[in-house]
Parts: sequence; C-alpha cells; structure tokens
Amino acid sequence: MSDVSLIFIAMAGIFLLLFLVIRTKLHAFVALLLVSLIVGIAAGMPLGDVIDSMESGMGGTLGFVAIVVGLGAMFGKLLEVSGGAERLAQTLIAKFGEDKAQWALGITGFLVAIPVFFDVGFIILVPIVYGLAKKAGKSILYYGIPLLAGLAVTHSFIPPTPGPIAVADLVGADLGWVILFGVLAGIPSMILAGPIFGRYIASKIDVGVPEYMQISEEEQQKEYDKDLPGFGLITTLILIPLVLILVNTISELTLAEGNVFRSIATFIGHPFVALTFATLLTFTLLGTKRGYTRDEVQEIATKAMEPAGIIILVTGAGGVFKQVLIDSGVGDVLGEIMIDSALPPVLLAFVISTAVRLAQGSATVAMVTAAGLVSPLIETLGLEGPVLGLVVISIAAGATVFSHVNDSGFWLVNRYFGLDVKDTLKSWTVMETIIGFVGFGVVFAISFFIS
Repeated sequence: MSDVSLIFIAMAGIFLLLFLVIRTKLHAFVALLLVSLIVGIAAGMPLGDVIDSMESGMGGTLGFVAIVVGLGAMFGKLLEVSGGAERLAQTLIAKFGEDKAQWALGITGFLVAIPVFFDVGFIILVPIVYGLAKKAGKSILYYGIPLLAGLAVTHSFIPPTPGPIAVADLVGADLGWVILFGVLAGIPSMILAGPIFGRYIASKIDVGVPEYMQISEEEQQKEYDKDLPGFGLITTLILIPLVLILVNTISELTLAEGNVFRSIATFIGHPFVALTFATLLTFTLLGTKRGYTRDEVQEIATKAMEPAGIIILVTGAGGVFKQVLIDSGVGDVLGEIMIDSALPPVLLAFVISTAVRLAQGSATVAMVTAAGLVSPLIETLGLEGPVLGLVVISIAAGATVFSHVNDSGFWLVNRYFGLDVKDTLKSWTVMETIIGFVGFGVVFAISFFIS
C-alpha cells in the first residue's frame, strides 16, 4: 500500500476517534479499540495479525501501567481517608500564615495530587478554601486558583499520577527523568498560574462561597479538630516513592554497570518496588496503626480500584492504538512525515497533544492518543534517555492547555466555585493554559541542552 494511502488511513482513523468520543459519546476505551481494528484492517493487515497487535499492545502497556496506577490509587485512597490531605493544608497554612495562604494552598495541592486523583484532592480541600475566603472577605478565586494550580500541575506532570505514567510507558521514558523534568516544569507553572494569577483574577472576579456550598463555623471547626495524622509522616510517605525512583535514575548515570549499589538502587527504585513499599507503609501507618481493622483497610484499597480501573483500561487501549499504528506500517510513514516537518520532537509532541485536547477535552485521552502518534517518531529517530522525559512532559503540557466546556474539570470548578461559564473560562481555562505553556516552555528550553 502506498504511503499516501497509509497517511489517509491514519488521518481518517484520528478523525473517526474524535468523532466517536465527541459526537456519539462513545467511551474512549471502546472508541480506541474500534478505531484500532478499523485502521489495522484498512491498512491491509491480515485479520489475525490485527488481533495479535491488539493483544500485544494491551499486554505490553498494562504490564507496567496497571501495577503502578493500581498501587498509586490504593496509596492515595488511604491518604484521603486518613485525613492526610487536610493535615498538609492545615500545617502549611499555619506555618505560612493566612496572609501567605495562597502559597500554602499551592504547595498543598502540589503535594496532595502526587498520590491523590485531582478531583478527589479538590473536593477534600475546597472547604478550607471556603473558610479562608469567608474569613478574609476575599474572592474565592484568591485562594481557590492556587490550590487548583498545585493540583493540576502535579496531576499533569509528576508520576505516579496516571497521565504521565501512561505516556512514559507508551514512549518508553524512564520515570526518574519524567519526575525530574516534571518538577522543574511544574514549580514555575504552579507559581505563575497559582498565587500570581490567582491574585490578579480575584481582583477582576469577586465571587463568594456559593449558597449551596455554605459551611457553618461549627462544621468548619470540627474539620480542624479532627484527629489527623502528623505532617512529617504524610510528607515522608508521599516523598518515599519519588526519592527511590530518582535514586535509581541517578545511580544509572553515576555508577558503573554491575556495581552492587547500582544493582540495589535499580531494584528498590523500580516503580513496582518503590510504590509497593510506600503502599505497605501507608496501609500500616495510616491504616492499622490509626485504628482501622485489616478488613477496613482492604475495603478502602478495593474501593480505590474503581476509578483506577477506567484509567488503566483507557491507557491499555491507547497501547493497542499505538501498536496497530506501528505494525500496520502507518507508524513508519507518520514518523517519516514528522521528521520531514523539521519541528523538534518536543515541540511536535506538544502540538499534537494540544490539538487532541482542544477537540475532545479529556487530558488523559489527549495524552494517550498523542503518545500513540508520537511513538513512531521516537523509534524512527532512535530517541532515548532524558529526551524521552522531555517528550512526556511536553505531551502532558499540551493536554493541559485550553480546558473548556468539553472537560469535566471545567464543570467541577464551575459548580464548586459558583461561577458562570464566562468567568470559568476567564479563571480556570486561563490557569490551565498558563500551566501548559509555562511547562512546555521549560522543557523546550531544556531540550536545547540535551541531545
């Protein structure tokens, strides 16, 4: 089959995927599988080979993603149930003082979203935003935007959150590099989109706590009087897996192969081992040691798998789409065209991810789809090492910008802050766009120093 025909099939497949997700509201998991079948058959693959590619893509992806996302979800659920998120917020606000509560909330969101899903972290912490806004007599956006920025940055850029985990697996990036570049891109993104933009937009949009979200002072005091775990314990548990993974990456750069310390670091710093260790500690220190029975801990962990299951399946379907593109030959042609475009891989990844994000709304689907399209370029160019970490963050940044009415996060913020659509666009959408462009700007600048 000619290259022109393969390109037509690829483009038709992408448009069909967007049509199915946007117009027919078909679930992204089913849509990705269906489009993978159609692309494989249309590209002339033998029917048996199409099925083999789908099995290979699903199995190869889930062998890593299912374990990491599953462990991360359990870890995060125990942190949520135990009150760890509230402890982080309360302690940081007390240390910073209420006059610098914006910074405290931004940092809280940044830390909480490492193990806890974005929407869960927001719902847990938004009562603190309400209380501060009422006490200070300020717009709810003054405190809400920094919290959202911290949550959104980590949700998009820093493993073990599902989005960067999925992209890292699909493009073959080392998680240590993803964490390092995610932090480097995330900190300035959080500062500019959070406290700085929050102060500006609060002066333009003065909105109080919605009537249907009002919390009495007595209820607010009860929240602060709860028996919460210690601040040091929570921060330690969150940082353990990140530090172990980074130690693994650093050991590979600094120690010779076969070195005993490198071998140990490689083992304990593998995401499977690091997250298993952190999760077991969490089960014990935030579970049984705080009065939960073993059955209750098991029930909490099982409950955590419900939202994780959807993410795992969508990511696996993204792996199917990627594998069919590669095995059908479409990937090679796409890779050659991308090379001929003369755009740097990091920029190309951002552009593709942004286009998908604008069209269908879901950041996770945008990341997975963009990673599937970019992966042939990675193989064709032979990219490896740190640059793959930059590509992951670039894809994540593109999947963050321009959140609008087709994104569930848009409506979550709209309702909890009592905003109309116009003001949600002015606040939430602009905040997300600042995060995406600043994050991309950082990794794009770094890419000039990494071959």
